[in-house]
Amino acid sequence: MRVAMFGYQTWGHRTLRALLDAGHEVVLVVTHPKSDHAYEKIWSDSVAELAAENGVPVIERNRPDDEVAARLKEAEPEIIVANNWRTWLPPEIFNLPPRGTLNVHDSLLPAYAGFSPLIWALINGEKEVGVTAHMMNEELDAGDIILQRAVEVGPRDTVTDLFHRTVDLIAPVVTEALAKLESGDYEPMPQDRSKASFFHKRSIEDSRIDWTWPAEDIDRLVRAQSDPYPNAFTTHKGQTIRVIKASVSKGRYGGTPGRIFIPEGKGVVIVAGADARFGKNHGLVVERVRLEDGTEMAATEYFKTMGGYLGR
Repeated sequence: MRVAMFGYQTWGHRTLRALLDAGHEVVLVVTHPKSDHAYEKIWSDSVAELAAENGVPVIERNRPDDEVAARLKEAEPEIIVANNWRTWLPPEIFNLPPRGTLNVHDSLLPAYAGFSPLIWALINGEKEVGVTAHMMNEELDAGDIILQRAVEVGPRDTVTDLFHRTVDLIAPVVTEALAKLESGDYEPMPQDRSKASFFHKRSIEDSRIDWTWPAEDIDRLVRAQSDPYPNAFTTHKGQTIRVIKASVSKGRYGGTPGRIFIPEGKGVVIVAGADARFGKNHGLVVERVRLEDGTEMAATEYFKTMGGYLGR
């Protein structure tokens, strides 16, 4: 098919690669310019470079404008495929091709529409994540589903693990979804909007550890902000401390959330949970930390004496 593509970062790069490998005629690529946003500097394979290497016309824009619309009309695509396009596409764009626009999103829609779905899903303790190919409509990530694939979330998975597993789904999902659309051999599945959830973009502040959370939730936050993502962080004596590795304590500890309490196993227990005063909660065992100057060390090296508080 004649395909135009809107996409960005590694997700868009994998999508364009899949289109080219499947033999589709890619007539135009629209991508975003490079960004200094912390979450956009990682997984940043260049869509523009891949398009240029394969002789595909490419436009870089933050939002579609009159030139993009005009170039699309000239290119006459049968369908648009979008993946990780970061701004709203208006109906005059997504409805322009006769087959409409297929959007590829890295969540199991209707849950986790919007931004950073893998991070939010891991924080929330979901048992599965995945990739959904759906037809675009006026509501973000809400159109009829053409194809969906899931992978399990393991008990110690990081968001980096989940990224690699889900990004590997992009090529087969794109290829199979387009084959279904071309043949007409598919049953579009409307999304159950009562199960929909929509999440905002991550910022650095979203990675700040709240010690009133249960230790299990903080542990997932740490794993959801694994390298190369901006790590979960707290503060100690005026310095930002990034928590690189942590786990839930075996023991139960009482007191005030954020208290640097006692060594356990390979780390140091920090009291956690809004109701920690009852002494029924597990704490967070901080095992490795990274300091402001980039130095990484075992928490037992950094917290040489117990007492004091984090995040105050």
